[in-house]
Amino acid sequence: MLFSSVLFIWVFLPVVLAVNFILSRVRFQREETRLRVKNLFLLFASMFFYAWGGISYLFLMLFSILLNFIGGYGVGRLSRSPVRQKAFLCAVVAMNLGMLFYFKYFNMLGLWEVALPIGISFFTFQAMSYVFDVYRGKVPVQDSLSDFALYVSLFPQLVAGPIVQYGDVAEQLKSRRESLSLFVSGQKRFCYGMAKKVVIANTMAEVADRIWALETAELGAPVAWLGMAAYTLQIYFDFSGYSDMAIGIGRMLGFQFRENFHYPYTSLSVREFWRRWHISLSSWFREYVYIPLGGSRGTLFATCRNLFIVFLLTGIWHGANFTFWAWGLYYAVLMLLERLFLGKLLDRNPVKPLNWIYTIFAVMVGWVFFRSDSIAVAVEYIRQLFNFDAVEYSILSFLSMKVLLVLAAAVLCSGFLQRMFKGIWEKISGKFVILTADSVLQLVLLIYSIVLIVSGTYNPFIYFQF
Repeated sequence: MLFSSVLFIWVFLPVVLAVNFILSRVRFQREETRLRVKNLFLLFASMFFYAWGGISYLFLMLFSILLNFIGGYGVGRLSRSPVRQKAFLCAVVAMNLGMLFYFKYFNMLGLWEVALPIGISFFTFQAMSYVFDVYRGKVPVQDSLSDFALYVSLFPQLVAGPIVQYGDVAEQLKSRRESLSLFVSGQKRFCYGMAKKVVIANTMAEVADRIWALETAELGAPVAWLGMAAYTLQIYFDFSGYSDMAIGIGRMLGFQFRENFHYPYTSLSVREFWRRWHISLSSWFREYVYIPLGGSRGTLFATCRNLFIVFLLTGIWHGANFTFWAWGLYYAVLMLLERLFLGKLLDRNPVKPLNWIYTIFAVMVGWVFFRSDSIAVAVEYIRQLFNFDAVEYSILSFLSMKVLLVLAAAVLCSGFLQRMFKGIWEKISGKFVILTADSVLQLVLLIYSIVLIVSGTYNPFIYFQF
């Protein structure tokens, strides 16, 4: 079930919010009982939400929940000696990774087709982080299976993140306070996230898909650059818009999740880009792979080795396609270059716009690998960026007035306006006129987004495949 679908907007979300509100007002003898009932209701709603995509997928997620719940209990309670704890941890991790391998990578063997469950990479990594944290003594063992199941399956972040670490929501599962201000901020985040997804990302997706469907060797530079730019904007507004909606829904239900994006396209280095892009995934690999390997505490060689491993695994995490692996290796090379010498040059460079040009070009080329069906297609596409000979396709055939307006809005709103006027906004955002205008804009964007959804406008979602 997509957030940007008629069923979700008109039925599922209003019912969940209404029941949650009623449960917040009904009289219970104890507050703990109220929270327990609300948690059970959200668990049921989340299971229904996930089962909508296929009942067999639900059984798989239930197995993952049970596996990691037992894993956390075994690591934290049953295994007293360090050796047994480590053995139990390795067994649980191996079973999680085995499940991921079967559903995400078994098709590469060509034996038979395996359907990919929605969001399996997200909920598997999320559940594993709990077991890791119990092993390291960062969080206590969760005794309630239903609360752990809610942590893994909570529908706002279930199928596309952000990947929530257990320590971030452990207290919220036991006691959380809902408020009007938190609900309003969540509503605002949801409305703007919906507009990012439906108005901007979907428009850019139409352009990108049309161009990528053409014969790559005949694109020519103008069309190739437009296709690359359209996909660069599509994937950001698609994924960050979904994250905004997830964070917003979480707030409306009393949960507060960490940010997942922080204007990554304004970065001045690839290192900075990865501190701002898909923050929850970057943090996961840093916390559970990079630091355990030694991080940057050892020799330069060891640090470079650890970076290489992390970005190779990041590419592999995205799926069973050599283009994803090449994308991960591509960033591994860039990160190593910045670690060895390029980062120092970027830091010393007084002309910061040059840093931005280098970074955004590097990121856009990376997205070519990410989007292409094969490495050969990606290489040819990159070659077309510099092909200024006469070609068959004209860029004007892809540029309507709507596309131009959305393209301009997407570029400006990908962080440049927000960072430029941050100080001014903080001073005036509390004024009545601004609050009123903001509320009206939210309503207009929400209505327009719903109109586009109801009209059957093209509505893909990139990260459902992961």
